[in-house]
Amino acid sequence: MEKIDFSKIATKYEELATVQKSASEVLLKLLKIRDNDDVLDLGCGTGHLTRKIRSLTNGKVVGIDPSEGMIREAVEKSKGINITYEVKGAEDMDYEESFDVIFCNSALQWFKDPEKAIKNCYRALRKNGRIGIQAPAKKIYCPNFIEAIEIVKRAEKTKDTFAHFKEPWFFLETAEEYRLLCEKCGFKVVFSKIETMTTEQTPEQVFKIFSSGAIAGYLNQDYYDVKLTDEYISAFKEIVKKAFEWQSDEKGMVKLKFNRIFLIGVKE
Repeated sequence: MEKIDFSKIATKYEELATVQKSASEVLLKLLKIRDNDDVLDLGCGTGHLTRKIRSLTNGKVVGIDPSEGMIREAVEKSKGINITYEVKGAEDMDYEESFDVIFCNSALQWFKDPEKAIKNCYRALRKNGRIGIQAPAKKIYCPNFIEAIEIVKRAEKTKDTFAHFKEPWFFLETAEEYRLLCEKCGFKVVFSKIETMTTEQTPEQVFKIFSSGAIAGYLNQDYYDVKLTDEYISAFKEIVKKAFEWQSDEKGMVKLKFNRIFLIGVKE
């Protein structure tokens, strides 16, 4: 049995990551990438947004991601396009004043050492360069997902194993906390706001969105101190699917809510 991680879901990511895409459009508008900016896409995944960035600037465009599977997919999908991709995590970056813009969409929550990563971003930017961050925020980052996981915690088939799960994510509760973190790393924060974004989705679509990111944490052997079994994984998925069905209204639609931080920082 193979563990689930971002490399495994890479081939389906662009099809599934509808929430990330809609929020990313907000971030792009906030960043206002200019036609000569050199841009780093931090946590680029399969490069969907890296290719979008490429269309916005004549400067260099670099995408990095710690997942080899994601980068393989990005390279394949970007053939003939002038983009550089590297397998690299935010904590491992060693760029020195190399970029005008850092675009960080739906990645901050996965950083193991957020302060080190943001300091690396500060070093990577030139003077007056800017970073744009969009990520799930608050422990209750998605009430729909949390409600489903509460059922997993109590269900007979999953409760014993789930008790050994250790959350891998990094969340802060307020826009002020995100601002202070970035200011501690040297940035002048010019915009910081947590918004609740709501869309209407079918239960099947909600499960696909769940599978585009969160499941890579919840069903990852690295975050358990007991061995995951096929039975547990199967029961987990079935419970979560049922939970999303129970959340649907009389029209069969789920109001899917995400709390998201949008932040713009400048290197003065």
